[in-house]
Amino acid sequence: MISKTNILICPLDWGIGHASRCVPIIRKLLVQDSNIIIAASNRPLSFLKREFPDLEFIDFPGYDIQYPTNGKMTTKMIWAAPKILCGIRREHRVLKKIILDKKIDIVISDHRYGLWNKKIKSIFITHQLMIKCPPGLKFLEPFLRRINRHFICKYDECWVPDYEGKDNFSGDLSHLKKIPSHVFFIGPLSRFSSDQHDEILYNPLLKNYNLMVILSGPEPQRTILEEKIFHQLKGSDYKTIVILGKPEEDKHYFLSENIEVFSHLTKDEFRNYMIQSSLIICRPGYSGIMDLATLNKKAIFIPTPGQTEQEYLAEYFSEKNFAFYMNQQQFDLKTAIEKSFSYSELNIMEKTDLLDDRIQSL
Repeated sequence: MISKTNILICPLDWGIGHASRCVPIIRKLLVQDSNIIIAASNRPLSFLKREFPDLEFIDFPGYDIQYPTNGKMTTKMIWAAPKILCGIRREHRVLKKIILDKKIDIVISDHRYGLWNKKIKSIFITHQLMIKCPPGLKFLEPFLRRINRHFICKYDECWVPDYEGKDNFSGDLSHLKKIPSHVFFIGPLSRFSSDQHDEILYNPLLKNYNLMVILSGPEPQRTILEEKIFHQLKGSDYKTIVILGKPEEDKHYFLSENIEVFSHLTKDEFRNYMIQSSLIICRPGYSGIMDLATLNKKAIFIPTPGQTEQEYLAEYFSEKNFAFYMNQQQFDLKTAIEKSFSYSELNIMEKTDLLDDRIQSL
């Protein structure tokens, strides 16, 4: 009897985007009859437990970095560098014990730098081969790129959830510089993959909401945006559904007669409400962008203050005329909606064979 391959999946614990894009990978590995163990913490752990309640889970702490309230994320990250390096060394040690205890054959790490081991095959998932810095700190980018590459090259393979070439979604983040030979582009990853669609996706009459607001990302910025959005929605006539991005909670209430609030939704509920919404307001997190593009949705982006990756992606898609964006501090709901009319929907042509090829190579 041939034993199953034991695969450990470990997403980063900053928001649920990293966990979200692991969903299609986990599905495909389950079809291959692999034994999947998920190691995560906080909201990613709660999110994946809801998506895959029958799998085995390990509470595996991340780097525990808090976002600042003033938006000066780069300064915060520089000060937090020793803590992050300690976290990388700690998770590298913990991984050795998990490999022995669970007889792990393969580890797939979504942006957790310390989860490689020479005794097994290790995969690193990222769309950031290059790390962006704010204008005053651009001189640090070559240094950060070398550090980033140093850790990525410890893995057997690096998977980039995007297309190679000019028609891509990550822009400079993964296409500006020459890439290492062990990097593979596996196509965009969305939990709403086309092979999971049903007939509800193709009914154009299902537009029951003017707005869908998706709150996500690390605290305290998620809560700061929630308070700002709620303040501007009150008294409006927009029929709105708000997703708080709290998979650890189970709340459903009405903020007013036309504003419905959920702490979290299942994948199918989330997808169907998104389809029924004319306009999506959300962070330009890379995983969220993949979801929007898969469902061909029009969006307004509000980047997390100080998160240079989201600020870059917001500008990148605005220049392509795919999504209007406005900074959180200046955000005005009415103005943003009016400006969004001149932008088109995000869309994507899926090529699932790219991911399938990497899965088969394992």
